[in-house]
Amino acid sequence: MGVETESEPREENGLRGEEGSEEAIAKPPPMKRGFQFWTIIFTLCVTGLLGALENTVVATSMPTIVKDLNIGDNYVWITNAFFLTSAAVQPLFGQLANVFGRRWLTMFIVAVFTLGSGICGGANGANMLIIGRAVQGIGSGGINMIVDVIVSDLVPLRERGNFIAIVLTVYSIGSSMGPFVGGIIVQRTTWRWVFYINLPVGGFSLVLLFLFLHTNYERNTTFAQKVKRIDYIGNMIIMGATAAVLCALTYGGSRYAWSSWRIIVPLVLGLAGMVIFMIFEQSRFCREPVVPPRLFKNRTSLVVFINTYLFTVLLYWVLFFIPVYFQAILGSSPARAGVQMLPITLVAIPGAVIAVIILSKFGKYKALHMVGFIILTLGMGLFAYLDRYSSDAEWIIFQIIAALGSGMVLNTLLPAFQAPLAESDQAAATATWAFMRSFGNIWGVAIPASIFNNQFNKYAHRISDVSVRQLLSNGHAYEHASDTFIDSLNDPVKSEVIGVFSDSLKLVWLVSIAFCGLACILVIFEKEVPLRKELDTDYGMVGEDAIQAEKGDIPDAEKARADTSDTSQKGDIPDAEKARADTSDTSQRLG
Repeated sequence: MGVETESEPREENGLRGEEGSEEAIAKPPPMKRGFQFWTIIFTLCVTGLLGALENTVVATSMPTIVKDLNIGDNYVWITNAFFLTSAAVQPLFGQLANVFGRRWLTMFIVAVFTLGSGICGGANGANMLIIGRAVQGIGSGGINMIVDVIVSDLVPLRERGNFIAIVLTVYSIGSSMGPFVGGIIVQRTTWRWVFYINLPVGGFSLVLLFLFLHTNYERNTTFAQKVKRIDYIGNMIIMGATAAVLCALTYGGSRYAWSSWRIIVPLVLGLAGMVIFMIFEQSRFCREPVVPPRLFKNRTSLVVFINTYLFTVLLYWVLFFIPVYFQAILGSSPARAGVQMLPITLVAIPGAVIAVIILSKFGKYKALHMVGFIILTLGMGLFAYLDRYSSDAEWIIFQIIAALGSGMVLNTLLPAFQAPLAESDQAAATATWAFMRSFGNIWGVAIPASIFNNQFNKYAHRISDVSVRQLLSNGHAYEHASDTFIDSLNDPVKSEVIGVFSDSLKLVWLVSIAFCGLACILVIFEKEVPLRKELDTDYGMVGEDAIQAEKGDIPDAEKARADTSDTSQKGDIPDAEKARADTSDTSQRLG
Protein backbone atom coordinates (compact mmCIF):
# COMPACT_ATOMS: atom_id res chain seq x y z
CA MET A 1 0.00 0.00 0.00
CA GLY A 2 1.42 3.32 -1.03
CA VAL A 3 1.89 6.16 1.42
CA GLU A 4 1.18 9.74 0.41
CA THR A 5 3.05 12.69 1.77
CA GLU A 6 0.89 14.20 4.43
CA SER A 7 1.40 17.77 3.41
CA GLU A 8 -0.85 17.14 0.40
CA PRO A 9 -4.56 17.86 0.72
CA ARG A 10 -6.71 14.79 1.10
CA GLU A 11 -8.38 13.68 -2.10
CA GLU A 12 -11.88 14.78 -3.06
CA ASN A 13 -13.39 14.54 0.38
CA GLY A 14 -13.64 18.20 1.12
CA LEU A 15 -11.30 18.01 4.11
CA ARG A 16 -8.24 20.04 4.86
CA GLY A 17 -4.76 18.64 4.49
CA GLU A 18 -2.91 17.53 7.58
CA GLU A 19 -0.82 20.66 7.74
CA GLY A 20 -3.21 22.98 5.92
CA SER A 21 -5.63 25.47 7.28
CA GLU A 22 -9.37 24.94 7.29
CA GLU A 23 -11.11 25.61 3.99
CA ALA A 24 -13.01 28.83 3.68
CA ILE A 25 -16.47 27.33 3.85
CA ALA A 26 -19.39 28.22 6.02
CA LYS A 27 -19.49 26.10 9.14
CA PRO A 28 -22.72 24.25 9.71
CA PRO A 29 -24.83 25.32 12.66
CA PRO A 30 -24.21 23.31 15.83
CA MET A 31 -26.54 20.35 16.21
CA LYS A 32 -29.13 20.53 18.93
CA ARG A 33 -28.41 17.97 21.61
CA GLY A 34 -31.76 17.50 23.18
CA PHE A 35 -33.72 14.55 24.49
CA GLN A 36 -33.18 12.36 21.43
CA PHE A 37 -29.40 12.83 21.48
CA TRP A 38 -29.04 12.01 25.17
CA THR A 39 -31.31 8.98 24.96
CA ILE A 40 -29.01 7.59 22.26
CA ILE A 41 -25.97 8.20 24.47
CA PHE A 42 -27.73 6.48 27.38
CA THR A 43 -28.62 3.57 25.10
CA LEU A 44 -24.99 3.22 24.02
CA CYS A 45 -23.90 3.19 27.67
CA VAL A 46 -26.28 0.31 28.45
CA THR A 47 -25.16 -1.55 25.31
CA GLY A 48 -21.49 -1.10 26.20
CA LEU A 49 -22.20 -2.38 29.71
CA LEU A 50 -22.85 -5.83 28.22
CA GLY A 51 -19.25 -6.15 27.05
CA ALA A 52 -17.85 -4.63 30.24
CA LEU A 53 -19.56 -7.14 32.51
CA GLU A 54 -18.71 -10.12 30.32
CA ASN A 55 -14.99 -9.37 30.13
CA THR A 56 -14.45 -9.52 33.89
CA VAL A 57 -17.29 -11.66 35.25
CA VAL A 58 -16.41 -14.70 33.12
CA ALA A 59 -12.68 -14.47 33.86
CA THR A 60 -13.10 -14.93 37.62
CA SER A 61 -15.62 -17.76 37.16
CA MET A 62 -13.66 -19.77 34.59
CA PRO A 63 -12.02 -22.33 36.96
CA THR A 64 -15.43 -23.27 38.38
CA ILE A 65 -16.95 -23.61 34.90
CA VAL A 66 -14.08 -25.77 33.61
CA LYS A 67 -14.32 -28.09 36.61
CA ASP A 68 -18.12 -28.38 36.59
CA LEU A 69 -18.34 -29.26 32.88
CA ASN A 70 -15.17 -31.38 32.92
CA ILE A 71 -13.76 -29.45 29.95
CA GLY A 72 -10.12 -30.48 30.41
CA ASP A 73 -7.46 -29.02 28.13
CA ASN A 74 -10.12 -27.68 25.74
CA TYR A 75 -10.68 -24.89 28.28
CA VAL A 76 -8.55 -22.62 26.10
CA TRP A 77 -11.30 -22.52 23.46
CA ILE A 78 -13.72 -20.94 25.92
CA THR A 79 -11.64 -17.80 25.50
CA ASN A 80 -10.25 -18.30 22.01
CA ALA A 81 -13.58 -19.04 20.33
CA PHE A 82 -14.73 -15.69 21.71
CA PHE A 83 -11.60 -13.94 20.43
CA LEU A 84 -11.82 -15.57 17.01
CA THR A 85 -15.37 -14.60 16.15
CA SER A 86 -15.03 -11.19 17.78
CA ALA A 87 -12.12 -10.29 15.51
CA ALA A 88 -13.29 -11.97 12.31
CA VAL A 89 -16.70 -10.28 12.02
CA GLN A 90 -15.71 -6.68 12.69
CA PRO A 91 -14.76 -5.69 9.12
CA LEU A 92 -18.02 -7.25 7.88
CA PHE A 93 -20.07 -5.34 10.46
CA GLY A 94 -18.39 -2.10 9.42
CA GLN A 95 -19.46 -2.68 5.83
CA LEU A 96 -22.98 -3.72 6.86
CA ALA A 97 -23.27 -0.50 8.89
CA ASN A 98 -22.71 1.50 5.71
CA VAL A 99 -24.98 -0.66 3.55
CA PHE A 100 -27.95 -1.16 5.89
CA GLY A 101 -27.49 1.65 8.40
CA ARG A 102 -26.72 1.57 12.11
CA ARG A 103 -30.06 0.97 13.83
CA TRP A 104 -31.11 -2.52 12.78
CA LEU A 105 -27.51 -3.77 12.67
CA THR A 106 -26.98 -2.66 16.28
CA MET A 107 -30.17 -4.43 17.36
CA PHE A 108 -29.04 -7.58 15.53
CA ILE A 109 -25.62 -7.43 17.23
CA VAL A 110 -27.14 -7.09 20.72
CA ALA A 111 -29.62 -9.90 19.98
CA VAL A 112 -26.76 -12.20 18.90
CA PHE A 113 -24.79 -11.42 22.05
CA THR A 114 -27.84 -12.08 24.22
CA LEU A 115 -28.53 -15.36 22.38
CA GLY A 116 -24.92 -16.45 22.92
CA SER A 117 -25.25 -15.67 26.63
CA GLY A 118 -28.34 -17.87 26.83
CA ILE A 119 -26.56 -20.74 25.06
CA CYS A 120 -23.59 -20.45 27.46
CA GLY A 121 -25.85 -20.35 30.51
CA GLY A 122 -27.71 -23.47 29.41
CA ALA A 123 -24.60 -25.38 28.31
CA ASN A 124 -24.45 -29.01 29.43
CA GLY A 125 -21.03 -29.73 27.99
CA ALA A 126 -17.83 -28.25 26.58
CA ASN A 127 -18.99 -28.15 22.95
CA MET A 128 -22.20 -26.27 23.72
CA LEU A 129 -20.34 -23.77 25.90
CA ILE A 130 -17.70 -23.16 23.21
CA ILE A 131 -20.41 -22.65 20.57
CA GLY A 132 -22.17 -20.20 22.89
CA ARG A 133 -18.92 -18.31 23.45
CA ALA A 134 -18.39 -18.12 19.68
CA VAL A 135 -21.87 -16.63 19.26
CA GLN A 136 -21.18 -14.24 22.13
CA GLY A 137 -17.94 -13.22 20.45
CA ILE A 138 -19.81 -12.21 17.29
CA GLY A 139 -22.01 -9.94 19.37
CA SER A 140 -19.16 -8.60 21.51
CA GLY A 141 -17.03 -7.70 18.49
CA GLY A 142 -19.97 -5.90 16.98
CA ILE A 143 -20.81 -4.01 20.19
CA ASN A 144 -17.27 -2.73 20.65
CA MET A 145 -17.21 -1.48 17.06
CA ILE A 146 -20.73 -0.11 16.57
CA VAL A 147 -20.71 2.02 19.75
CA ASP A 148 -17.66 3.90 18.43
CA VAL A 149 -19.26 4.20 14.98
CA ILE A 150 -22.50 5.70 16.33
CA VAL A 151 -20.64 8.18 18.56
CA SER A 152 -18.69 9.19 15.44
CA ASP A 153 -22.00 9.79 13.64
CA LEU A 154 -23.36 12.01 16.40
CA VAL A 155 -20.54 14.44 17.18
CA PRO A 156 -17.54 15.97 15.36
CA LEU A 157 -14.15 14.33 15.82
CA ARG A 158 -12.84 17.09 18.10
CA GLU A 159 -15.75 16.60 20.54
CA ARG A 160 -15.97 12.82 20.48
CA GLY A 161 -13.69 12.38 23.46
CA ASN A 162 -16.20 14.01 25.78
CA PHE A 163 -18.93 11.55 24.84
CA ILE A 164 -16.65 8.53 24.66
CA ALA A 165 -15.70 9.49 28.22
CA ILE A 166 -19.34 9.10 29.26
CA VAL A 167 -19.55 5.63 27.73
CA LEU A 168 -16.17 4.72 29.22
CA THR A 169 -17.29 5.79 32.69
CA VAL A 170 -20.18 3.34 32.59
CA TYR A 171 -17.85 0.72 31.11
CA SER A 172 -15.37 1.23 33.96
CA ILE A 173 -18.13 0.75 36.53
CA GLY A 174 -19.12 -2.52 34.87
CA SER A 175 -15.50 -3.69 34.64
CA SER A 176 -14.82 -2.83 38.27
CA MET A 177 -17.96 -4.61 39.45
CA GLY A 178 -17.24 -7.68 37.32
CA PRO A 179 -14.84 -9.57 39.61
CA PHE A 180 -17.07 -9.05 42.64
CA VAL A 181 -20.25 -9.92 40.75
CA GLY A 182 -18.62 -13.05 39.34
CA GLY A 183 -17.39 -14.15 42.74
CA ILE A 184 -20.76 -13.59 44.40
CA ILE A 185 -22.61 -15.43 41.62
CA VAL A 186 -20.36 -18.49 41.86
CA GLN A 187 -20.46 -18.58 45.67
CA ARG A 188 -24.18 -17.89 46.17
CA THR A 189 -25.88 -19.43 43.13
CA THR A 190 -24.45 -21.15 40.05
CA TRP A 191 -21.93 -20.12 37.42
CA ARG A 192 -24.75 -20.19 34.86
CA TRP A 193 -25.94 -16.81 36.13
CA VAL A 194 -22.62 -15.39 34.98
CA PHE A 195 -24.16 -15.64 31.52
CA TYR A 196 -27.84 -15.34 32.36
CA ILE A 197 -27.21 -11.92 33.89
CA ASN A 198 -26.75 -10.63 30.34
CA LEU A 199 -30.30 -11.59 29.34
CA PRO A 200 -32.16 -8.77 31.16
CA VAL A 201 -29.43 -6.25 30.29
CA GLY A 202 -29.52 -7.32 26.64
CA GLY A 203 -33.33 -7.19 26.58
CA PHE A 204 -33.34 -3.69 28.10
CA SER A 205 -30.73 -2.58 25.55
CA LEU A 206 -32.86 -3.90 22.67
CA VAL A 207 -35.91 -1.96 23.88
CA LEU A 208 -33.87 1.24 24.16
CA LEU A 209 -32.34 0.74 20.71
CA PHE A 210 -35.74 0.19 19.13
CA LEU A 211 -37.26 3.24 20.79
CA PHE A 212 -34.46 5.78 20.51
CA LEU A 213 -31.77 4.84 17.95
CA HIS A 214 -33.16 6.56 14.85
CA THR A 215 -30.35 7.37 12.43
CA ASN A 216 -30.11 7.99 8.71
CA TYR A 217 -29.38 5.28 6.18
CA GLU A 218 -29.49 4.86 2.42
CA ARG A 219 -33.11 4.38 1.34
CA ASN A 220 -32.89 4.86 -2.38
CA THR A 221 -31.49 1.40 -3.12
CA THR A 222 -33.28 -1.93 -3.00
CA PHE A 223 -32.35 -4.78 -0.70
CA ALA A 224 -30.90 -6.71 -3.65
CA GLN A 225 -28.69 -3.74 -4.58
CA LYS A 226 -27.47 -3.45 -1.00
CA VAL A 227 -26.62 -7.15 -0.79
CA LYS A 228 -24.51 -6.85 -3.95
CA ARG A 229 -22.34 -4.21 -2.27
CA ILE A 230 -21.00 -6.64 0.34
CA ASP A 231 -17.43 -7.84 -0.19
CA TYR A 232 -18.12 -11.57 0.23
CA ILE A 233 -14.75 -12.80 -1.04
CA GLY A 234 -12.76 -10.35 1.08
CA ASN A 235 -14.74 -11.22 4.20
CA MET A 236 -14.28 -14.97 3.66
CA ILE A 237 -10.54 -14.56 3.15
CA ILE A 238 -10.01 -12.50 6.30
CA MET A 239 -12.25 -14.75 8.41
CA GLY A 240 -10.46 -17.89 7.23
CA ALA A 241 -7.02 -16.34 7.73
CA THR A 242 -7.93 -15.19 11.26
CA ALA A 243 -9.21 -18.68 12.14
CA ALA A 244 -6.04 -20.35 10.84
CA VAL A 245 -3.76 -18.02 12.81
CA LEU A 246 -5.75 -18.51 16.00
CA CYS A 247 -5.69 -22.31 15.69
CA ALA A 248 -1.91 -22.24 15.33
CA LEU A 249 -1.43 -19.88 18.27
CA THR A 250 -3.82 -21.89 20.47
CA TYR A 251 -1.92 -25.17 20.21
CA GLY A 252 1.61 -23.93 19.48
CA GLY A 253 3.96 -24.72 22.34
CA SER A 254 1.30 -26.57 24.33
CA ARG A 255 -0.36 -29.48 22.54
CA TYR A 256 2.19 -29.42 19.70
CA ALA A 257 5.72 -28.06 19.38
CA TRP A 258 6.13 -24.84 17.41
CA SER A 259 8.19 -26.80 14.88
CA SER A 260 5.32 -29.24 14.25
CA TRP A 261 3.67 -29.15 10.82
CA ARG A 262 0.33 -28.94 12.64
CA ILE A 263 1.36 -25.48 13.83
CA ILE A 264 3.47 -24.26 10.91
CA VAL A 265 0.91 -25.07 8.20
CA PRO A 266 -2.08 -23.15 9.65
CA LEU A 267 0.16 -20.27 10.76
CA VAL A 268 1.70 -19.88 7.30
CA LEU A 269 -1.70 -20.26 5.61
CA GLY A 270 -3.22 -17.68 7.95
CA LEU A 271 -0.49 -15.09 7.44
CA ALA A 272 -0.47 -15.75 3.69
CA GLY A 273 -4.24 -15.28 3.75
CA MET A 274 -3.77 -11.83 5.28
CA VAL A 275 -1.42 -10.88 2.43
CA ILE A 276 -3.83 -12.27 -0.19
CA PHE A 277 -6.62 -10.30 1.47
CA MET A 278 -4.70 -7.02 1.15
CA ILE A 279 -3.89 -7.75 -2.50
CA PHE A 280 -7.51 -8.62 -3.30
CA GLU A 281 -8.84 -5.46 -1.64
CA GLN A 282 -6.75 -3.36 -4.03
CA SER A 283 -7.64 -5.35 -7.15
CA ARG A 284 -10.22 -4.42 -9.78
CA PHE A 285 -12.20 -7.53 -8.84
CA CYS A 286 -13.21 -5.94 -5.53
CA ARG A 287 -15.77 -3.23 -6.29
CA GLU A 288 -16.41 -2.14 -2.69
CA PRO A 289 -13.61 -3.34 -0.36
CA VAL A 290 -14.52 -4.25 3.21
CA VAL A 291 -11.18 -2.65 4.18
CA PRO A 292 -10.58 0.19 1.68
CA PRO A 293 -6.84 0.53 0.88
CA ARG A 294 -7.21 4.32 1.00
CA LEU A 295 -7.40 4.08 4.78
CA PHE A 296 -3.63 3.48 4.84
CA LYS A 297 -2.50 6.00 2.25
CA ASN A 298 -1.42 8.50 4.86
CA ARG A 299 1.40 8.12 7.34
CA THR A 300 -0.48 8.90 10.52
CA SER A 301 -3.27 6.35 10.05
CA LEU A 302 -0.75 3.67 9.08
CA VAL A 303 1.42 4.32 12.16
CA VAL A 304 -1.59 4.41 14.50
CA PHE A 305 -2.88 1.17 12.96
CA ILE A 306 0.41 -0.61 13.77
CA ASN A 307 0.55 0.90 17.25
CA THR A 308 -3.02 -0.27 17.90
CA TYR A 309 -1.78 -3.82 17.33
CA LEU A 310 1.27 -3.33 19.57
CA PHE A 311 -0.75 -1.69 22.34
CA THR A 312 -3.38 -4.45 22.37
CA VAL A 313 -0.67 -7.10 22.48
CA LEU A 314 0.84 -5.37 25.51
CA LEU A 315 -2.54 -4.93 27.19
CA TYR A 316 -3.31 -8.64 27.06
CA TRP A 317 0.31 -9.42 27.91
CA VAL A 318 -0.41 -7.85 31.30
CA LEU A 319 -3.95 -9.14 31.77
CA PHE A 320 -2.94 -12.78 31.25
CA PHE A 321 0.42 -12.88 33.03
CA ILE A 322 -0.01 -10.66 36.07
CA PRO A 323 -2.46 -13.31 37.41
CA VAL A 324 0.31 -15.92 37.00
CA TYR A 325 2.46 -13.87 39.36
CA PHE A 326 -0.30 -13.51 41.94
CA GLN A 327 -1.50 -17.12 41.87
CA ALA A 328 1.63 -19.19 41.19
CA ILE A 329 4.21 -17.06 43.01
CA LEU A 330 2.29 -15.23 45.75
CA GLY A 331 -0.19 -18.11 46.24
CA SER A 332 -3.36 -16.02 45.83
CA SER A 333 -6.72 -17.59 45.03
CA PRO A 334 -8.37 -16.61 41.72
CA ALA A 335 -10.80 -14.36 43.59
CA ARG A 336 -7.99 -12.64 45.52
CA ALA A 337 -5.95 -12.30 42.31
CA GLY A 338 -8.93 -10.46 40.81
CA VAL A 339 -8.87 -8.05 43.73
CA GLN A 340 -5.08 -7.63 43.44
CA MET A 341 -5.56 -6.57 39.80
CA LEU A 342 -7.91 -3.75 40.76
CA PRO A 343 -5.13 -1.10 40.53
CA ILE A 344 -5.09 -1.69 36.77
CA THR A 345 -8.86 -1.39 36.35
CA LEU A 346 -9.29 1.49 38.78
CA VAL A 347 -6.52 3.55 37.18
CA ALA A 348 -6.49 2.64 33.47
CA ILE A 349 -10.14 3.24 32.60
CA PRO A 350 -10.59 6.49 34.58
CA GLY A 351 -7.23 7.53 33.14
CA ALA A 352 -8.58 6.82 29.66
CA VAL A 353 -11.60 9.03 30.43
CA ILE A 354 -9.31 11.89 31.45
CA ALA A 355 -7.12 11.35 28.36
CA VAL A 356 -10.01 11.63 25.88
CA ILE A 357 -11.28 14.76 27.65
CA ILE A 358 -7.80 16.29 27.30
CA LEU A 359 -7.82 15.27 23.64
CA SER A 360 -11.14 17.04 23.10
CA LYS A 361 -9.89 20.13 24.93
CA PHE A 362 -6.58 20.59 23.11
CA GLY A 363 -6.97 18.43 20.00
CA LYS A 364 -3.44 16.98 20.32
CA TYR A 365 -2.93 13.23 20.42
CA LYS A 366 0.77 12.75 19.60
CA ALA A 367 1.98 13.92 23.02
CA LEU A 368 -0.55 11.64 24.75
CA HIS A 369 0.71 8.67 22.73
CA MET A 370 4.38 9.39 23.35
CA VAL A 371 4.05 9.99 27.09
CA GLY A 372 1.65 7.06 27.44
CA PHE A 373 3.93 4.55 25.74
CA ILE A 374 6.97 5.78 27.69
CA ILE A 375 5.15 5.33 31.01
CA LEU A 376 3.85 1.93 29.88
CA THR A 377 7.42 0.89 29.00
CA LEU A 378 8.54 1.81 32.51
CA GLY A 379 5.69 -0.13 34.09
CA MET A 380 6.30 -3.27 32.01
CA GLY A 381 10.01 -3.16 32.82
CA LEU A 382 9.32 -2.83 36.56
CA PHE A 383 7.23 -6.02 36.49
CA ALA A 384 10.49 -7.92 35.84
CA TYR A 385 11.60 -7.03 39.40
CA LEU A 386 8.64 -8.78 41.02
CA ASP A 387 9.35 -12.05 42.83
CA ARG A 388 8.01 -14.01 45.81
CA TYR A 389 9.58 -11.53 48.22
CA SER A 390 8.14 -8.34 46.68
CA SER A 391 6.01 -6.18 48.97
CA ASP A 392 2.39 -5.28 48.35
CA ALA A 393 3.43 -1.68 47.73
CA GLU A 394 5.70 -2.76 44.86
CA TRP A 395 3.14 -4.72 42.84
CA ILE A 396 0.49 -2.06 43.49
CA ILE A 397 2.71 0.85 42.40
CA PHE A 398 4.05 -1.04 39.36
CA GLN A 399 0.49 -1.77 38.21
CA ILE A 400 -0.51 1.87 38.68
CA ILE A 401 2.42 3.03 36.54
CA ALA A 402 1.55 0.60 33.72
CA ALA A 403 -2.14 1.51 34.00
CA LEU A 404 -1.40 5.24 33.77
CA GLY A 405 0.50 4.70 30.54
CA SER A 406 -2.10 2.42 29.01
CA GLY A 407 -4.92 4.78 30.02
CA MET A 408 -3.34 7.63 28.04
CA VAL A 409 -3.25 5.48 24.90
CA LEU A 410 -6.34 3.29 25.26
CA ASN A 411 -8.97 5.52 23.65
CA THR A 412 -6.86 8.15 21.93
CA LEU A 413 -5.71 5.82 19.15
CA LEU A 414 -9.03 5.67 17.29
CA PRO A 415 -9.47 9.47 16.95
CA ALA A 416 -5.90 9.68 15.64
CA PHE A 417 -6.62 6.92 13.13
CA GLN A 418 -9.81 8.70 11.99
CA ALA A 419 -8.35 12.21 11.82
CA PRO A 420 -6.77 12.07 8.32
CA LEU A 421 -9.74 10.15 6.83
CA ALA A 422 -12.99 11.34 5.29
CA GLU A 423 -16.19 11.21 7.34
CA SER A 424 -17.62 8.84 4.73
CA ASP A 425 -14.97 6.30 5.74
CA GLN A 426 -15.63 6.46 9.49
CA ALA A 427 -17.52 3.14 9.73
CA ALA A 428 -14.95 1.26 7.64
CA ALA A 429 -12.10 2.92 9.53
CA THR A 430 -13.59 2.13 12.94
CA ALA A 431 -14.28 -1.51 11.99
CA THR A 432 -10.77 -1.97 10.55
CA TRP A 433 -9.21 -0.43 13.64
CA ALA A 434 -11.40 -2.63 15.87
CA PHE A 435 -10.33 -5.72 13.92
CA MET A 436 -6.66 -4.93 14.48
CA ARG A 437 -7.38 -4.39 18.18
CA SER A 438 -9.06 -7.81 18.40
CA PHE A 439 -6.33 -9.45 16.31
CA GLY A 440 -3.80 -8.09 18.79
CA ASN A 441 -5.71 -9.80 21.60
CA ILE A 442 -4.83 -13.18 20.11
CA TRP A 443 -1.12 -12.43 19.80
CA GLY A 444 -1.10 -10.75 23.21
CA VAL A 445 -1.66 -14.17 24.76
CA ALA A 446 0.35 -16.31 22.32
CA ILE A 447 3.63 -14.34 22.29
CA PRO A 448 4.21 -14.12 26.05
CA ALA A 449 2.91 -17.69 26.50
CA SER A 450 5.53 -18.97 24.05
CA ILE A 451 8.29 -17.03 25.85
CA PHE A 452 7.08 -18.23 29.22
CA ASN A 453 6.86 -21.90 28.22
CA ASN A 454 10.29 -21.88 26.57
CA GLN A 455 11.85 -20.31 29.65
CA PHE A 456 10.09 -22.81 31.90
CA ASN A 457 11.55 -25.68 29.88
CA LYS A 458 14.97 -24.06 30.22
CA TYR A 459 14.75 -23.94 34.02
CA ALA A 460 12.69 -27.10 34.58
CA HIS A 461 15.79 -29.15 35.49
CA ARG A 462 15.80 -27.32 38.83
CA ILE A 463 12.62 -29.20 39.89
CA SER A 464 13.80 -32.31 41.71
CA ASP A 465 10.53 -34.27 41.39
CA VAL A 466 10.57 -35.88 37.93
CA SER A 467 6.79 -36.33 37.74
CA VAL A 468 6.12 -32.66 38.57
CA ARG A 469 8.79 -31.57 36.12
CA GLN A 470 7.19 -33.59 33.30
CA LEU A 471 3.71 -32.35 34.22
CA LEU A 472 4.72 -28.71 33.89
CA SER A 473 7.07 -28.92 30.91
CA ASN A 474 6.31 -28.59 27.20
CA GLY A 475 3.72 -25.86 27.42
CA HIS A 476 1.70 -27.02 30.44
CA ALA A 477 3.09 -24.63 33.06
CA TYR A 478 0.59 -21.84 32.37
CA GLU A 479 -2.49 -24.01 32.90
CA HIS A 480 -1.12 -25.15 36.27
CA ALA A 481 -0.32 -21.63 37.47
CA SER A 482 -2.84 -21.71 40.31
CA ASP A 483 -2.68 -21.57 44.08
CA THR A 484 -4.47 -24.94 44.25
CA PHE A 485 -1.72 -26.70 42.33
CA ILE A 486 1.13 -24.92 44.11
CA ASP A 487 -0.36 -25.68 47.55
CA SER A 488 -0.66 -29.36 46.63
CA LEU A 489 3.15 -29.61 46.50
CA ASN A 490 5.46 -30.21 49.42
CA ASP A 491 8.78 -28.50 50.09
CA PRO A 492 11.37 -28.42 48.68
CA VAL A 493 9.50 -29.10 45.37
CA LYS A 494 7.01 -26.31 46.08
CA SER A 495 9.80 -23.76 46.54
CA GLU A 496 11.56 -25.03 43.41
CA VAL A 497 8.43 -24.71 41.27
CA ILE A 498 7.77 -21.18 42.55
CA GLY A 499 11.35 -20.24 41.72
CA VAL A 500 11.05 -21.56 38.16
CA PHE A 501 7.76 -19.72 37.67
CA SER A 502 9.34 -16.50 38.95
CA ASP A 503 12.44 -16.69 36.76
CA SER A 504 10.39 -17.64 33.68
CA LEU A 505 8.20 -14.57 34.12
CA LYS A 506 11.17 -12.19 34.20
CA LEU A 507 12.00 -12.70 30.53
CA VAL A 508 8.32 -12.34 29.64
CA TRP A 509 8.37 -8.81 31.04
CA LEU A 510 11.78 -7.93 29.61
CA VAL A 511 10.74 -8.87 26.06
CA SER A 512 7.64 -6.68 26.41
CA ILE A 513 9.97 -3.66 26.69
CA ALA A 514 10.99 -4.19 23.06
CA PHE A 515 7.35 -3.98 21.93
CA CYS A 516 6.86 -0.79 23.97
CA GLY A 517 10.06 0.68 22.56
CA LEU A 518 8.97 0.01 18.98
CA ALA A 519 5.65 1.77 19.67
CA CYS A 520 7.51 4.80 21.08
CA ILE A 521 9.67 5.02 17.95
CA LEU A 522 6.64 4.79 15.66
CA VAL A 523 4.88 7.64 17.49
CA ILE A 524 7.64 9.94 16.26
CA PHE A 525 6.31 9.51 12.72
CA GLU A 526 2.77 10.57 13.59
CA LYS A 527 1.66 14.04 12.49
CA GLU A 528 -0.75 16.22 14.41
CA VAL A 529 -3.79 16.31 12.14
CA PRO A 530 -6.29 18.97 13.26
CA LEU A 531 -9.36 17.23 14.66
CA ARG A 532 -12.45 18.30 12.73
CA LYS A 533 -14.89 20.56 14.56
CA GLU A 534 -17.60 20.12 11.94
CA LEU A 535 -19.73 17.03 11.30
CA ASP A 536 -20.61 15.95 7.76
CA THR A 537 -22.21 12.52 7.81
CA ASP A 538 -25.02 10.70 6.02
CA TYR A 539 -25.75 8.58 9.11
CA GLY A 540 -26.55 11.12 11.81
CA MET A 541 -29.72 11.55 13.85
CA VAL A 542 -33.01 12.13 12.08
CA GLY A 543 -35.57 14.68 13.12
CA GLU A 544 -38.89 13.92 14.79
CA ASP A 545 -40.74 14.39 11.51
CA ALA A 546 -38.52 11.83 9.83
CA ILE A 547 -39.09 9.34 12.64
CA GLN A 548 -42.84 9.73 12.26
CA ALA A 549 -42.51 9.41 8.49
CA GLU A 550 -40.66 6.15 8.94
CA LYS A 551 -43.45 4.84 11.17
CA GLY A 552 -46.11 6.00 8.71
CA ASP A 553 -47.57 8.53 11.15
CA ILE A 554 -47.45 11.48 8.71
CA PRO A 555 -48.53 11.68 5.08
CA ASP A 556 -46.08 10.93 2.29
CA ALA A 557 -46.31 14.51 1.13
CA GLU A 558 -44.63 15.62 4.34
CA LYS A 559 -41.73 13.14 4.11
CA ALA A 560 -39.86 15.48 1.79
CA ARG A 561 -40.02 18.15 4.46
CA ALA A 562 -38.67 15.62 6.99
CA ASP A 563 -35.77 14.93 4.65
CA THR A 564 -35.23 18.65 4.17
CA SER A 565 -35.13 19.22 7.92
CA ASP A 566 -32.58 16.45 8.33
CA THR A 567 -30.34 17.63 5.49
CA SER A 568 -30.32 21.16 6.80
CA GLN A 569 -28.42 19.97 9.89
CA LYS A 570 -25.32 19.76 7.73
CA GLY A 571 -25.58 23.31 6.42
CA ASP A 572 -24.26 22.15 3.04
CA ILE A 573 -26.70 24.16 0.83
CA PRO A 574 -28.61 27.42 1.27
CA ASP A 575 -32.07 27.19 2.79
CA ALA A 576 -33.75 28.32 -0.40
CA GLU A 577 -32.28 25.38 -2.32
CA LYS A 578 -33.01 22.63 0.20
CA ALA A 579 -36.59 22.00 -0.84
CA ARG A 580 -35.60 21.79 -4.50
CA ALA A 581 -32.75 19.41 -3.65
CA ASP A 582 -35.14 17.13 -1.74
CA THR A 583 -37.77 16.93 -4.47
CA SER A 584 -35.30 16.38 -7.31
CA ASP A 585 -32.60 14.29 -5.73
CA THR A 586 -33.68 10.74 -4.97
CA SER A 587 -30.41 10.01 -3.27
CA GLN A 588 -31.43 11.71 -0.03
CA ARG A 589 -31.20 9.30 2.89
CA LEU A 590 -33.73 8.82 5.66
CA GLY A 591 -33.66 6.50 8.64
